[in-house]
Amino acid sequence: MTEVMREAFGQLPREEGGGRVEKFVLRSDSVKVELLSLGCIVAALEAKGRDGAFADVVLGFDSLEGYTKKHPFFGAVVGRVANRIAKGRFTLDGQEYQLVLNNGPNSLHGGARGFDKVLWSPEVVPNGIRFFRLSPDGEEGYPGDLKVWVTYTLCGGELAINYRAQTSKTTPISLTNHAYFNLAGQGSRDIYDHEISIEADSYLPVDDTKIPTGQVAAVQGTGFDLRAPVELGKHLHKFALDGFDHNFCLKPGSARRLAARARHPATGRTLEVHTTQPGLQFYTANNLDGSLEGKGSAAYPKHSAFCLETQGWPDAVNKPHFPDSLLRPQEEYNHTTWLVFSAA
Repeated sequence: MTEVMREAFGQLPREEGGGRVEKFVLRSDSVKVELLSLGCIVAALEAKGRDGAFADVVLGFDSLEGYTKKHPFFGAVVGRVANRIAKGRFTLDGQEYQLVLNNGPNSLHGGARGFDKVLWSPEVVPNGIRFFRLSPDGEEGYPGDLKVWVTYTLCGGELAINYRAQTSKTTPISLTNHAYFNLAGQGSRDIYDHEISIEADSYLPVDDTKIPTGQVAAVQGTGFDLRAPVELGKHLHKFALDGFDHNFCLKPGSARRLAARARHPATGRTLEVHTTQPGLQFYTANNLDGSLEGKGSAAYPKHSAFCLETQGWPDAVNKPHFPDSLLRPQEEYNHTTWLVFSAA
C-alpha cells in the first residue's frame, strides 16, 4: 500500500486569487512524491539509486513563494493545450478564437494563467490523490466549460498520471505534466552524462518560434534518431545541437506503450515513460540560465534537467493532418502516463 499524507503548504497572495495550498505526500518503498494543489505540481520526487540512497530528481522550490513567481512550469500540469498554438489562433465551426499570447507570437501551455497557476480541488483516493477543476467557457480564450480531473497514483516504483476531461463545447485539449528531471539529483550541474532513448521513428521540425512546420520528418540519419540509447552530452556535441525542444511522434494506438527511457549510469537510476498519448516533447531545459534559486538554494543552469512531456502534437488544431486534438461534448478525454523508476 502507498502511504498518503496531507499537510498545509501555504497561502496564495490575494493578487494570485487567494486560497490555501495543500501538499500531499505519496510514499512507497522505493519512491516518494510531493504534490501541490496549486497547478497539480510535482514539487519533489525522491527515487532510489543502486546503493539504496534516495535523491530528489525533480527541479522546483522549497516554498510556495517560488511557485507564485515567474518560473518555467516546474512540475506543473499545463493546459488546456500543452505546447504552442501558432499566433494563438484557431477556427472551429466557422468561428475564429483568439487566445492569450504568452510566448512571442504564440500561445504556450494554456496562456498567461493556465492550469499551472490555479488552485485545484483535491480528493484523496486509494494510493493517491485526484485533483479537479472547472475551466470556465472563455478562460484564456478557449471555448466551453471544461471539467478536468488529474489523478496521481503510486504503486511501488510506478507513478501513474491520469488525465480526464469533459466539455460543453468543442475545444482543443492536450494535457501533460511539465516535470524537470535530473536523475543524478536536482541541483546537479547538467544532464550530459544521462543516457536517453525515445521510441519514435519521426519527429516534427519547427520554425524559429518553435511552431511545427507541418512536416513529419524521419529521424533516420539525423541527430533526432534516439531509438538506441545515446549519451546526451556527446550526442549534442556530435550533431552540433544546442539542445532539444521537439515533439517526437510515437507509434499510433491507444494502448499503453513505452515512449522513452532515461538512465544515469553513475547512480543506476532509470526512468521509463509509458503513455497512451500520441506525442512526446523532449526538452533539455535550453532556456534555464542559472538565475532561479531552486531547492536547497541550487542554481539551475542550461541543460541541468530534461522534460519528457507526453501530449498531443503541437499546433494540431491548425494542422488537419496531425492527430485530432479536439474534444467534443459527447466525448471524454482520457489519457494516462506512467513514470517507472528503477535502479540497477
